[in-house]
Amino acid sequence: MSNLAIKANYVGRTYKVKASGKRRDQDKSAPKLLTALDGVDLEVKQGELFGLLGPNGAGKTTLIKICTTLLAPTSGQVSVAGLDVVKDAQAVRHKINMVSGGETSGYGILTVRENLWMFCQFYGIPTKEAYRRIDKLLRVVELEDKASTRISSLSTGQRQRMNFCRGFITDPEVLFLDEPTLGLDVTAARIVRKFTRDWVNENPTRTVLITTHYMAEADELCDRIAIINNGKVHACDTPQNLKKLLQKQPVFKIVASRIGLEAIEQLKTVSGVVRLTAKYEPEKDALDMSYILEDESAIGAAVTKLTSIGGNILSLKKEEPTLEDVFIKLVGKGLTEVDENVQP
Repeated sequence: MSNLAIKANYVGRTYKVKASGKRRDQDKSAPKLLTALDGVDLEVKQGELFGLLGPNGAGKTTLIKICTTLLAPTSGQVSVAGLDVVKDAQAVRHKINMVSGGETSGYGILTVRENLWMFCQFYGIPTKEAYRRIDKLLRVVELEDKASTRISSLSTGQRQRMNFCRGFITDPEVLFLDEPTLGLDVTAARIVRKFTRDWVNENPTRTVLITTHYMAEADELCDRIAIINNGKVHACDTPQNLKKLLQKQPVFKIVASRIGLEAIEQLKTVSGVVRLTAKYEPEKDALDMSYILEDESAIGAAVTKLTSIGGNILSLKKEEPTLEDVFIKLVGKGLTEVDENVQP
């Protein structure tokens, strides 16, 4: 018997996109095809806490929807818990669950306890066992005092904590968490991460696939991580092994004032600079820049160029490669950077 919880074999998914506005008037041709997934191969082992990282529009959500039987692949094949997601969709649904950050779940007129009980009934969980699980999970997310509160009266963060409980309450074989800590405060997010890790460790047959926009969260939680962009998987390994990809290319962090983001294009042209990203820090009125270099000697030319265009260096330090650096190297931008070309 295979020890794979999820197996994607050359999975593709395309959408028909209609032109709109002036573009529609100018182009009377047939709808164009948008490729969301382009030959994705992926294997997630049973018992893993597996991370899927990628910018908006990379194909993460499309892949999760296929794995959870909400979409059919255009090409290729996906199996979850040993079952084909197209041929055995109904059987797959009994073995999985899914939580999406920020989603509106449940019925507003029902209480937290009533909503969770209702979801338990969908899976045939006896009422006595359902209430035992409900009480346990509400204690975990510190929502016991809201058990009798209607969903419509909950804050966004409280509703997200209830959704988190809903994902675990059926004790699925494979759980999909799509941005599970979105909308949570720091304390609640920490509780969610710890419980997720402990839940997987308790039972070797449990598997979690998680997407997140927080690199530190992925680094802390995941056994392995796949980096996806433009519908393709660019790398898949443990966080530590992924970071080794950049060991031969030193990373320097420079904070400099008296220059703006428009100067980045000039700074990127310096010989020996492999990649440069920057963000503006308003409290310092300065740019926080990350240089990936061919070798350490290139930092001299980078500093010279920076000062020649009027930059005032506030701090400079060498850093060990991070997961964020690996992501930028493979994708060409940071995880939270906006891609203006992504279709909504």
